[in-house]
Amino acid sequence: MHKASYIELATKLRKQGYSFTMIQERVPVAKSTLSRWLKDVPFTANKQVQQRIGYALSKAIEAKQNIKQASYAHASALAQKDLDTNRSSTLLYLGLGLYMGEGEKNNNVGLANSDAEIIRLFITWLHRCYGVTHKYLTISVHLYEDTDIEAAKSYWSHITGISLQQFGKTQIDTRKKISPMKRGKLPHGTAHVRVKSNGKKEFGVLLSRRIEESIRLLPQTMRV
Repeated sequence: MHKASYIELATKLRKQGYSFTMIQERVPVAKSTLSRWLKDVPFTANKQVQQRIGYALSKAIEAKQNIKQASYAHASALAQKDLDTNRSSTLLYLGLGLYMGEGEKNNNVGLANSDAEIIRLFITWLHRCYGVTHKYLTISVHLYEDTDIEAAKSYWSHITGISLQQFGKTQIDTRKKISPMKRGKLPHGTAHVRVKSNGKKEFGVLLSRRIEESIRLLPQTMRV
């Protein structure tokens, strides 16, 4: 069965009130994929779901799904506004393209790269397009064993403007079979920058969904 057919079947079953677990019995994809496909489909548990998992739990799932759907609707509205009001913004489109290829594909907003200019672009994009200032950023550095940890952290702190106090745990690649040709190639390692909401809702899951929706809406915006 083709992807389009799976999406059509999954949508039909969701509208009939089936849970993701039950839909998976006929549509063999991950729950995360179903969640992405069906995020706009209203859900009311049918009797089979209620009998299988219990009435109280089915109602809790309904409520959670409705909250998630409302969040996506809000994110989609924000994304459309971003695209409508920034049609001439090279930075917005450049950032979305970068994130499409390199960004995290989950509820976190983050990007990892060894190129200082890519990291700078990502931080500038977050700041100018979404209002994310440095205090809402964290960074962790991924290094090989032969790298000077403190020098690498100082380098990325200087490049990003992020305080060393906001650095997370440094990850060291201890694999023994690293090709000799790779040694010394990344003297500063790879920087992984993430947004940390610090209790500010617009910089949490909503921001991730806002960016996700912008990427989804991007093709039709560019056709106009």
